[in-house]
Amino acid sequence: MALLIATPSLLLPAYATHSAEMVALLALLAAVLTFAEYSSTFPSFVEFRDAPPLNRLRFTALFAMLVPLSLIAKHPFDPSNLTAFFSALGHLVGNMLDFPYSPVRLIVLMLPENAPLQTINTARAAAGISYLLGLSTIAIFLFTVRVLDWPVGNGPFNFWVNLPLFDPTTGGDIVHRLQRDGRINVILGSLLPFLIPAVVKLAKDFYAPTLFNDPHTLIWTMSAWSFLPASMIMRGVAMLRIADMIEEKRKRTYASAEVVQTA
Repeated sequence: MALLIATPSLLLPAYATHSAEMVALLALLAAVLTFAEYSSTFPSFVEFRDAPPLNRLRFTALFAMLVPLSLIAKHPFDPSNLTAFFSALGHLVGNMLDFPYSPVRLIVLMLPENAPLQTINTARAAAGISYLLGLSTIAIFLFTVRVLDWPVGNGPFNFWVNLPLFDPTTGGDIVHRLQRDGRINVILGSLLPFLIPAVVKLAKDFYAPTLFNDPHTLIWTMSAWSFLPASMIMRGVAMLRIADMIEEKRKRTYASAEVVQTA
């Protein structure tokens, strides 16, 4: 986690990096919290900590977004063969996904009208790469659920450990609540890539448009724009899968009870 938080600062040139002390503090804090969560016997707030590979996919996806986005942002400051490769790849993917009403097109339209051409091209490339990685992560998790039978394929599933903030004793039937929360997460995750650029565009009077010229802001904004919706969709799919497991177990229990009564 510390390496993930510090990745943009490590890859960008020193003169393009600001607030190195704050980045180091956040990286240390993230490492300590992650270690404390996974080393403790009782869960606190991290979901699905004992149901791999969901959290591993989330971590890998965010790391896979930060590295190419950092190299793309680094290219104008310190060009090299590696940064040129990722910059060209980002522009290729960005141009392919930049069609009418696409999330990448909305990111481009979100930028100020007087934004430099370099900023627009970099934002398009970053949006294309991050959005493609987000979609790929969702596809991998769907494959894990449908084909590899997540989470029971890894052994018993402990509801309390993996959903510590979900109280199964309140709010009605647990299956209906899981299905409702799962559908809400999937719907919001699908809409966020379209809603976030619209909200930012409407709020243009409350922030400085030049912020998007800062490489750190661009990297973390594009990463969050793609990672948060993908993470929500994965959480929704996971909750729907758990609801199906509970429903199937109930049906088996009722069937067994009927057999016993018949006998």
